[in-house]
Amino acid sequence: MSEPKPSSTSSGQLWSYWRGLGGWNFYFLLKFALLWFGYLNFHALSNLVFLAWLLFPIPSLRWHRVRHWISLPMGFALFWHDTWLPGLTSMLSQGSQMAGFSAAYLLDLVNRFINWQMIGAAFVMLVIYLFIAQWIRVTVIVTLLLLWINLVNIAGPAVSLLPGKSATPEVVLNNQPPASKDAAQPNTLDQSAPPTSANLTAYLNRFYEQEKQRVTHFPDTLPADSAPFDVLVINICSLAWSDVDAVNLRDHPLWKHFDILFNNYNSATAYSGPAGIRLLRASCGQTSHHDLYQPVDNQCYLFDNLAKLGFKQQLMMDHTGEFGGYLDELRKVGNMQAPLMSQADIDPELTSFDGSSVFNDAQLMQRWLDDRQKSSDARSATFYNLIPLHDGTRELGSTKVAAYQPRAKVLFDQLDNFLTNLDKSGRRVMVVVVPEHGAAVEGDKMQMSGLRDIPSPGITHVPVGIKFAGMKAPHQNQPLSVEAPVSLLAISDLISRVVDGQVFNAANVNMSVLTENLPQTPVVSENDNAVVMMYQGKPWIRLNGGDWVAYPQ
Repeated sequence: MSEPKPSSTSSGQLWSYWRGLGGWNFYFLLKFALLWFGYLNFHALSNLVFLAWLLFPIPSLRWHRVRHWISLPMGFALFWHDTWLPGLTSMLSQGSQMAGFSAAYLLDLVNRFINWQMIGAAFVMLVIYLFIAQWIRVTVIVTLLLLWINLVNIAGPAVSLLPGKSATPEVVLNNQPPASKDAAQPNTLDQSAPPTSANLTAYLNRFYEQEKQRVTHFPDTLPADSAPFDVLVINICSLAWSDVDAVNLRDHPLWKHFDILFNNYNSATAYSGPAGIRLLRASCGQTSHHDLYQPVDNQCYLFDNLAKLGFKQQLMMDHTGEFGGYLDELRKVGNMQAPLMSQADIDPELTSFDGSSVFNDAQLMQRWLDDRQKSSDARSATFYNLIPLHDGTRELGSTKVAAYQPRAKVLFDQLDNFLTNLDKSGRRVMVVVVPEHGAAVEGDKMQMSGLRDIPSPGITHVPVGIKFAGMKAPHQNQPLSVEAPVSLLAISDLISRVVDGQVFNAANVNMSVLTENLPQTPVVSENDNAVVMMYQGKPWIRLNGGDWVAYPQ
């Protein structure tokens, strides 16, 4: 587009030097397209200010060109700010961990990050823009569109401009019956206020205040007729219901082994360290991510509560625990001081994303069972963390990331065989399978596959199964499905209800009665810089302490 020359009568007037946006038109048109399809967390006013900066007339052509060069990093930063990609603070905090990634895994992440279909669409848009710009003043159209977006956005977040019947469609975690005993304890937090940013923040604050009052009360001592048994908490990294469905393993025989299945359990975070700490502190209500790293009362530590009742603490992992300081966090923040169970003579099964070994879980679980059969300790409580499903894991001797489905199938088979052997052994064990978070096998509009910077419902909605091996009572053909929204406190509460071991001696066990009125927890999930919560049946997200926006579907 040629630059208009000011007339001699107006050459001294600033307003005669309007030059248009030029190539920046394509920048804004690209953003409009991404916004329309729900791929941007668009900041309307910031973009309008940037457009005004680009349009403001400057008499000197030289300084006009200098402004374009200065605007390039500004435009890039604003574009990044408008995406759902991790912020600078998050990337810096994860930088040391990324340095531990193997070169092959980093290359795989880059390949996933590049969306060739979007690049192709952007090229087509560029050609169309260059073609129509010969006859149409695109700057006028872009300016009017951005003004319109700002006007509409005054009443709500820009994401409401997305096409469809609703900006935030209902989220269905699992099919829920109309009513059940599991829903007898309603959510006491009021959600009737309109979902404005101020109301959502107030709701979140009320949630955390309420959670501070909640605690599981374990008995001071066990009764004389209590029956000894073991508690085995299997903490699986990277397994959510969305992952199970993505690889078609919902019908695997593993699920039939459980006596109780929590269908609407929220892990409350999307990263391993915080997930482990939250589980070890499950005896108190859910805390914010910041408070997770602050001192708490000893009554919050689930395994300490069990230790006071004679359960010997044990720690087992199928990895070293060195990456990201995971083991150190468990010890310093989660108060897990038990020595790590020996991995000697256990075969490596996979190679982790950082090049370290992932040991064979079937052999580890068998070692645990053999050790318990020989041990003189009547009771034990074991925290077992396993990572074969973590993103970037490779087959031995390979540099290529292994497909998720075969790894999940192998792990499910191993767990299925272990639970079968546990039944055959006759040992009394309460097995709690509770994943840390999902793997994000299928990404969404906010995050690519494998990225977990945002704790979306698809990542934190994880399958939790409870099995009572060695019961005298017959097991049901199907596990009892608990449909109420629960989280970590429900696990602690359930363990406290059976800590005397009588569930193993009873001739009949009514699982519905056992799980009646378990503490429910509204769905709130938090990483360092992102909070996602359900409000009025729909997910909302806040990044870096900013405004709340509807989670794009």
